[in-house]
Amino acid sequence: MLHTWGQNLSLHPHLHCIVTGGALSFDQQRWQSAPAGYLFPVRALSQVFRGKYLDGLRQAWASQALNRPPSLAQAGTFAALLGRLRRRDWVVYAKQPFAGPEQVVAYLGRYTHRVALSNRRLLSLEHAQVGFRWKDYRDGGQQKVMTLPVEEFIRRFLLHVLPRGSWRPR
Repeated sequence: MLHTWGQNLSLHPHLHCIVTGGALSFDQQRWQSAPAGYLFPVRALSQVFRGKYLDGLRQAWASQALNRPPSLAQAGTFAALLGRLRRRDWVVYAKQPFAGPEQVVAYLGRYTHRVALSNRRLLSLEHAQVGFRWKDYRDGGQQKVMTLPVEEFIRRFLLHVLPRGSWRPR
C-alpha cells in the first residue's frame, strides 16, 4: 500500500508491506520458516526496491502511461531525474511485529482505511487561516497545533489525494 500522507500533511511517500517469515517448500507441501532472527538484509532490500521502482517508472514513461509535466518534457530530463534518484539512498525500515501477526494486520487495517485528516483534528477557520491538530513524532508524539493560510492547507491536503488509477485496499 503506497501512501503519501503524513500526520502534519507534509509529503511523505511510504509503503507498508507484510512479509512472511518463511515460504512454502518447492513441492508446496510444507511451510519452511526463516531462521530465527532473520528476516532479510535491509540494505539489499533497499537497493532492490529502488531498482524495481525506478525501472517501473522508466517503463511507464516509455509507454506514455505517466503524465508528462512540462518540467520533464525536454529530451533526457526524465532520464536525468531517474539517474539522480538512483544515486540516492532509499530507506527501508523493517522490523518483526512486537505483538504478533494479528496485531500487524489490525494496525494496517486501521491505517489504510483512515482519511488524511479527520474532522476532529480541524480546529478553526478564521481570517483565511486553517488551524488543525497534528502529532509530532520527532518530539515524542506530542500533539501540536499548526495554522496555515487556506491556500497552503489545501495544497498540502491535495498532495494526499491518490492519483487517478491508484487504489486503497478495501
